[in-house]
Amino acid sequence: MKPVLIVQQVELDTPDYFVDFLARHAIPYDLRRMEAGQPLPESIAGYSGYCMLGGPMSVNDEINFPFLRQEKALVREAVLADIAVIGHCLGGQLMSTALGGTVQASNYTEIGWNPIRVLCQKAANDWFGGRMDFDIFQWHNETFSIPENAVQIASSHYCQNQAFVIDNKHLGMQFHCEVKPKKVAYWASEEKADIDALLHLPTVESSASILASLEQRIAASQAIADDIYSRWIDGLKR
Repeated sequence: MKPVLIVQQVELDTPDYFVDFLARHAIPYDLRRMEAGQPLPESIAGYSGYCMLGGPMSVNDEINFPFLRQEKALVREAVLADIAVIGHCLGGQLMSTALGGTVQASNYTEIGWNPIRVLCQKAANDWFGGRMDFDIFQWHNETFSIPENAVQIASSHYCQNQAFVIDNKHLGMQFHCEVKPKKVAYWASEEKADIDALLHLPTVESSASILASLEQRIAASQAIADDIYSRWIDGLKR
């Protein structure tokens, strides 16, 4: 099988459980790190799938982060070539803007474990192991629109657009289902000042609360990730 292309935007937003899942299923991958100056491939043709990770930059800031323009071009190529795409947080925003959607400031920054509502039973069965609602980790202050020809499959009270699919194969998510304990613990500890400044919002969880519930929350998160990723790899080019 051809490898899955994984694009890491920044040093501390790593692929984590996503690569654990790929390794468990003997699926090769090619990790390209943008913060390390590694080049993106000129074409997606040599890959079975395409994964984009999160990052603190705005998806609209192509001047300071020119690789974002290249990532969007690869999204368009992949969708046209029927090569499965998955986007986590900023990755989901890249998918939206690549396909004609927009990304703008969200009414509420979301930090911590926030509830998600799945919009129909079919989407629940296809992507979320039958779950119609679940909690998942989030950290974002911008939000995507649903691009034309995509179907919205998940929402939440404070951030309407949480996930969409195209051809029931390409998945864009606003949330982080890939996290493992080390990454969440680092964010909660090292970014505590940023979290504290936003604790007045109903969508922001305290650092202490994030850390206290981490073991239990991660176990549930990885069970959800297993269902999401299992569905996604069904669409890989073999």
